Amino acid sequence: MKIVSACLVGVNCRFNGENKLSAELVEAFKRGGLVPLCPEQLGGLPTPRPSSRIVDGNAYDVLDGRARVSNERDEDVTEEFVRGAREVLSIAEVLNVEAAILESRSPSCGCGRVYD
Repeated sequence: MKIVSACLVGVNCRFNGENKLSAELVEAFKRGGLVPLCPEQLGGLPTPRPSSRIVDGNAYDVLDGRARVSNERDEDVTEEFVRGAREVLSIAEVLNVEAAILESRSPSCGCGRVYD
């Protein structure tokens, strides 16, 4: 079982109400074993929504309370981002997920490099 960023399999859940469809991942999703999730929606944010970025640190700093997530209106959406991350973790633990395929540069999904 693997988690996949929902936008990658065609769910219109990105901040702008669109997706980042990957035909390869849609085919894998159809075969089973992929669970599409959007942490930002699971955290309670609407779609569409103002774009967000990590301020004054990185994702680890956000989880440790040393940085925040702010949207383009300069509204603090840290709580929603952390809630969404915890929801994804809970689902991953229940499903015994072995891997995740995540959208790069996303403030909630990105790994390695995020838009911060």
